[in-house]
Amino acid sequence: MTPPLGLQRALSELIGDAQLVPSPLPGTELSLWLLDADNMDRAFSQEETRRILHEPPYWSFCWASGLALARYLAAHPEWVAGKRVLDFGAGSGVAGIAAVKAGALEVVACDLDPLALESCRANAELNAVELGYSEDFFAEADRFDLILVADVLYDRANLPLLDQFLTRGREALVADSRVRDFQHPHYQRLEILDALTLPDLAEPWEFRKVSLYHSRRQPL
Repeated sequence: MTPPLGLQRALSELIGDAQLVPSPLPGTELSLWLLDADNMDRAFSQEETRRILHEPPYWSFCWASGLALARYLAAHPEWVAGKRVLDFGAGSGVAGIAAVKAGALEVVACDLDPLALESCRANAELNAVELGYSEDFFAEADRFDLILVADVLYDRANLPLLDQFLTRGREALVADSRVRDFQHPHYQRLEILDALTLPDLAEPWEFRKVSLYHSRRQPL
């Protein structure tokens, strides 16, 4: 299977011999175009490291929280069945694609990175589903039943977004493995899920424990 040309070109500019390969996700019926694990088993040159740090290809990984959320939606389709859903910071699109598979009426993948949206398109095609696409969360109308959020809080500067998700949706599900001192008066932890990032980055065990938080808009 030939990888998506634009995404493969972008990845090759960062890591010369890197390849995107269709990769089945364990514990799901989904596959994603991901960075070939063999490319992670070598030392990167100084120039490659500089390029990766400057423009990380987040979209070429399935991060642990996204995988955990995808599995959760497959096991609990009532969260999304028949609903309008927005996947915030969609990356590879794994959570949004899982929502479609679980019966969502509509799913919009939202990401600031044009390459992430291109990745979402390629992965939607790979999984034979349809998504909508948005580059600007705040340009969206307040019309969604549920906002999905995975692997966004790795940057603590994004924590204030927790107050914004319910301006566009009635409820929010947030999956995160990075914030150990998560405290927000409107979010409650539902579960702790086990998952890992693919390709495997050999992350510490604590990053393989994904907390799932829920918030519901309060009535006026």
